[in-house]
Amino acid sequence: MSEDIIARLKENVIQGRKTSEDEGVDADMTGQPGVLELTRAALEQGVPLKDLITNGLTAGMQVVGERFSRKEYFIPDMLASAEAVGAAMDILKPHLEASRVETKGKFAIATVKGDIHDIGKNIVAILLKGAGYEVEDLGIDVPAEKIVEYVTQESPDYLGLSALLTTTMVAMGEVIEELKQNGVRDEVKVLIGGAAVSAEFAEEIGADAFCLDGFEAIRVLDSFETSKA
Repeated sequence: MSEDIIARLKENVIQGRKTSEDEGVDADMTGQPGVLELTRAALEQGVPLKDLITNGLTAGMQVVGERFSRKEYFIPDMLASAEAVGAAMDILKPHLEASRVETKGKFAIATVKGDIHDIGKNIVAILLKGAGYEVEDLGIDVPAEKIVEYVTQESPDYLGLSALLTTTMVAMGEVIEELKQNGVRDEVKVLIGGAAVSAEFAEEIGADAFCLDGFEAIRVLDSFETSKA
């Protein structure tokens, strides 16, 4: 029974169906349980949280990522799936806390000072949630001192910085410099992303990685985890 509901959950993530009212990317599935209904049903049936997340939500998003990279899915399709997974993770959060299931790590994300673009940042945050990370969104136009204050007080494992504009990307370097000045640079891995930045710029400012999109961010984070083992 649990294998059946996990398989259905995975398929509905792939189809981008949050609720029974949604159609689906490939076919009209209106009226059938969506990700939220299936997540609640899985909890009622006592499906292990790890199986639900790993084999249902995350596995579904992996397929979405593969289709997106092959250009079979477009941004609206990927976003629908990501939002469904994010909503499911909100339902699961209190259960994860109660059962003390460990997340893959704590990830803080922000759009740097002077930049108010947040679509890319929001997609990355949702994807990371679905991949099992605890995500704290610090918002847009966030000053370096506020980001450093959060890192100092909350000790996230990872920090994601986003910038869409060439005029604001310099703020990423300022954040890293302030992390150094406050003695916490070595305590957090810094990933940067956004249309304005590149792998070369990441190396120039001393970031740990440049990520083209949320799926690459997950791959990079998984590589960090593997190197720890």
